[in-house]
Amino acid sequence: SPVQVGQSITVMWRGKPVFIRHLTPKEIEEAEDVNVADLRDKEPDSARVEKPEWLIVVGICTHLGCVPVGQKPSEPRGDYGGWFCPCHGSEYDTSGRIRKGPAPKNLAVPPYEFVSNTMVKIG
Repeated sequence: SPVQVGQSITVMWRGKPVFIRHLTPKEIEEAEDVNVADLRDKEPDSARVEKPEWLIVVGICTHLGCVPVGQKPSEPRGDYGGWFCPCHGSEYDTSGRIRKGPAPKNLAVPPYEFVSNTMVKIG
């Protein structure tokens, strides 16, 4: 079934969780408006997405490998609206970029391509 705007799903790829989020217009705007100079791992939103409304990242914290929460609306997403790692408190924004806590890098973006308007191939 289609992933609705504002919805996230998790799929497995090479034994790892991959978070796919259909971003809202507000999330897209927030991600694009971030001053890259303020980021620990300096990467603009445009370098992390093929289509602005879709974010696809490996769901493994870059600190010590825990799985962040924030895929479900009821889960904490931290101060930046993305994901929160319950192990040591790292917080990621709506583009999967590290904003707070001990993680050194952004959530990884796996290789992927859109094979149609409704299907993406990871790997």
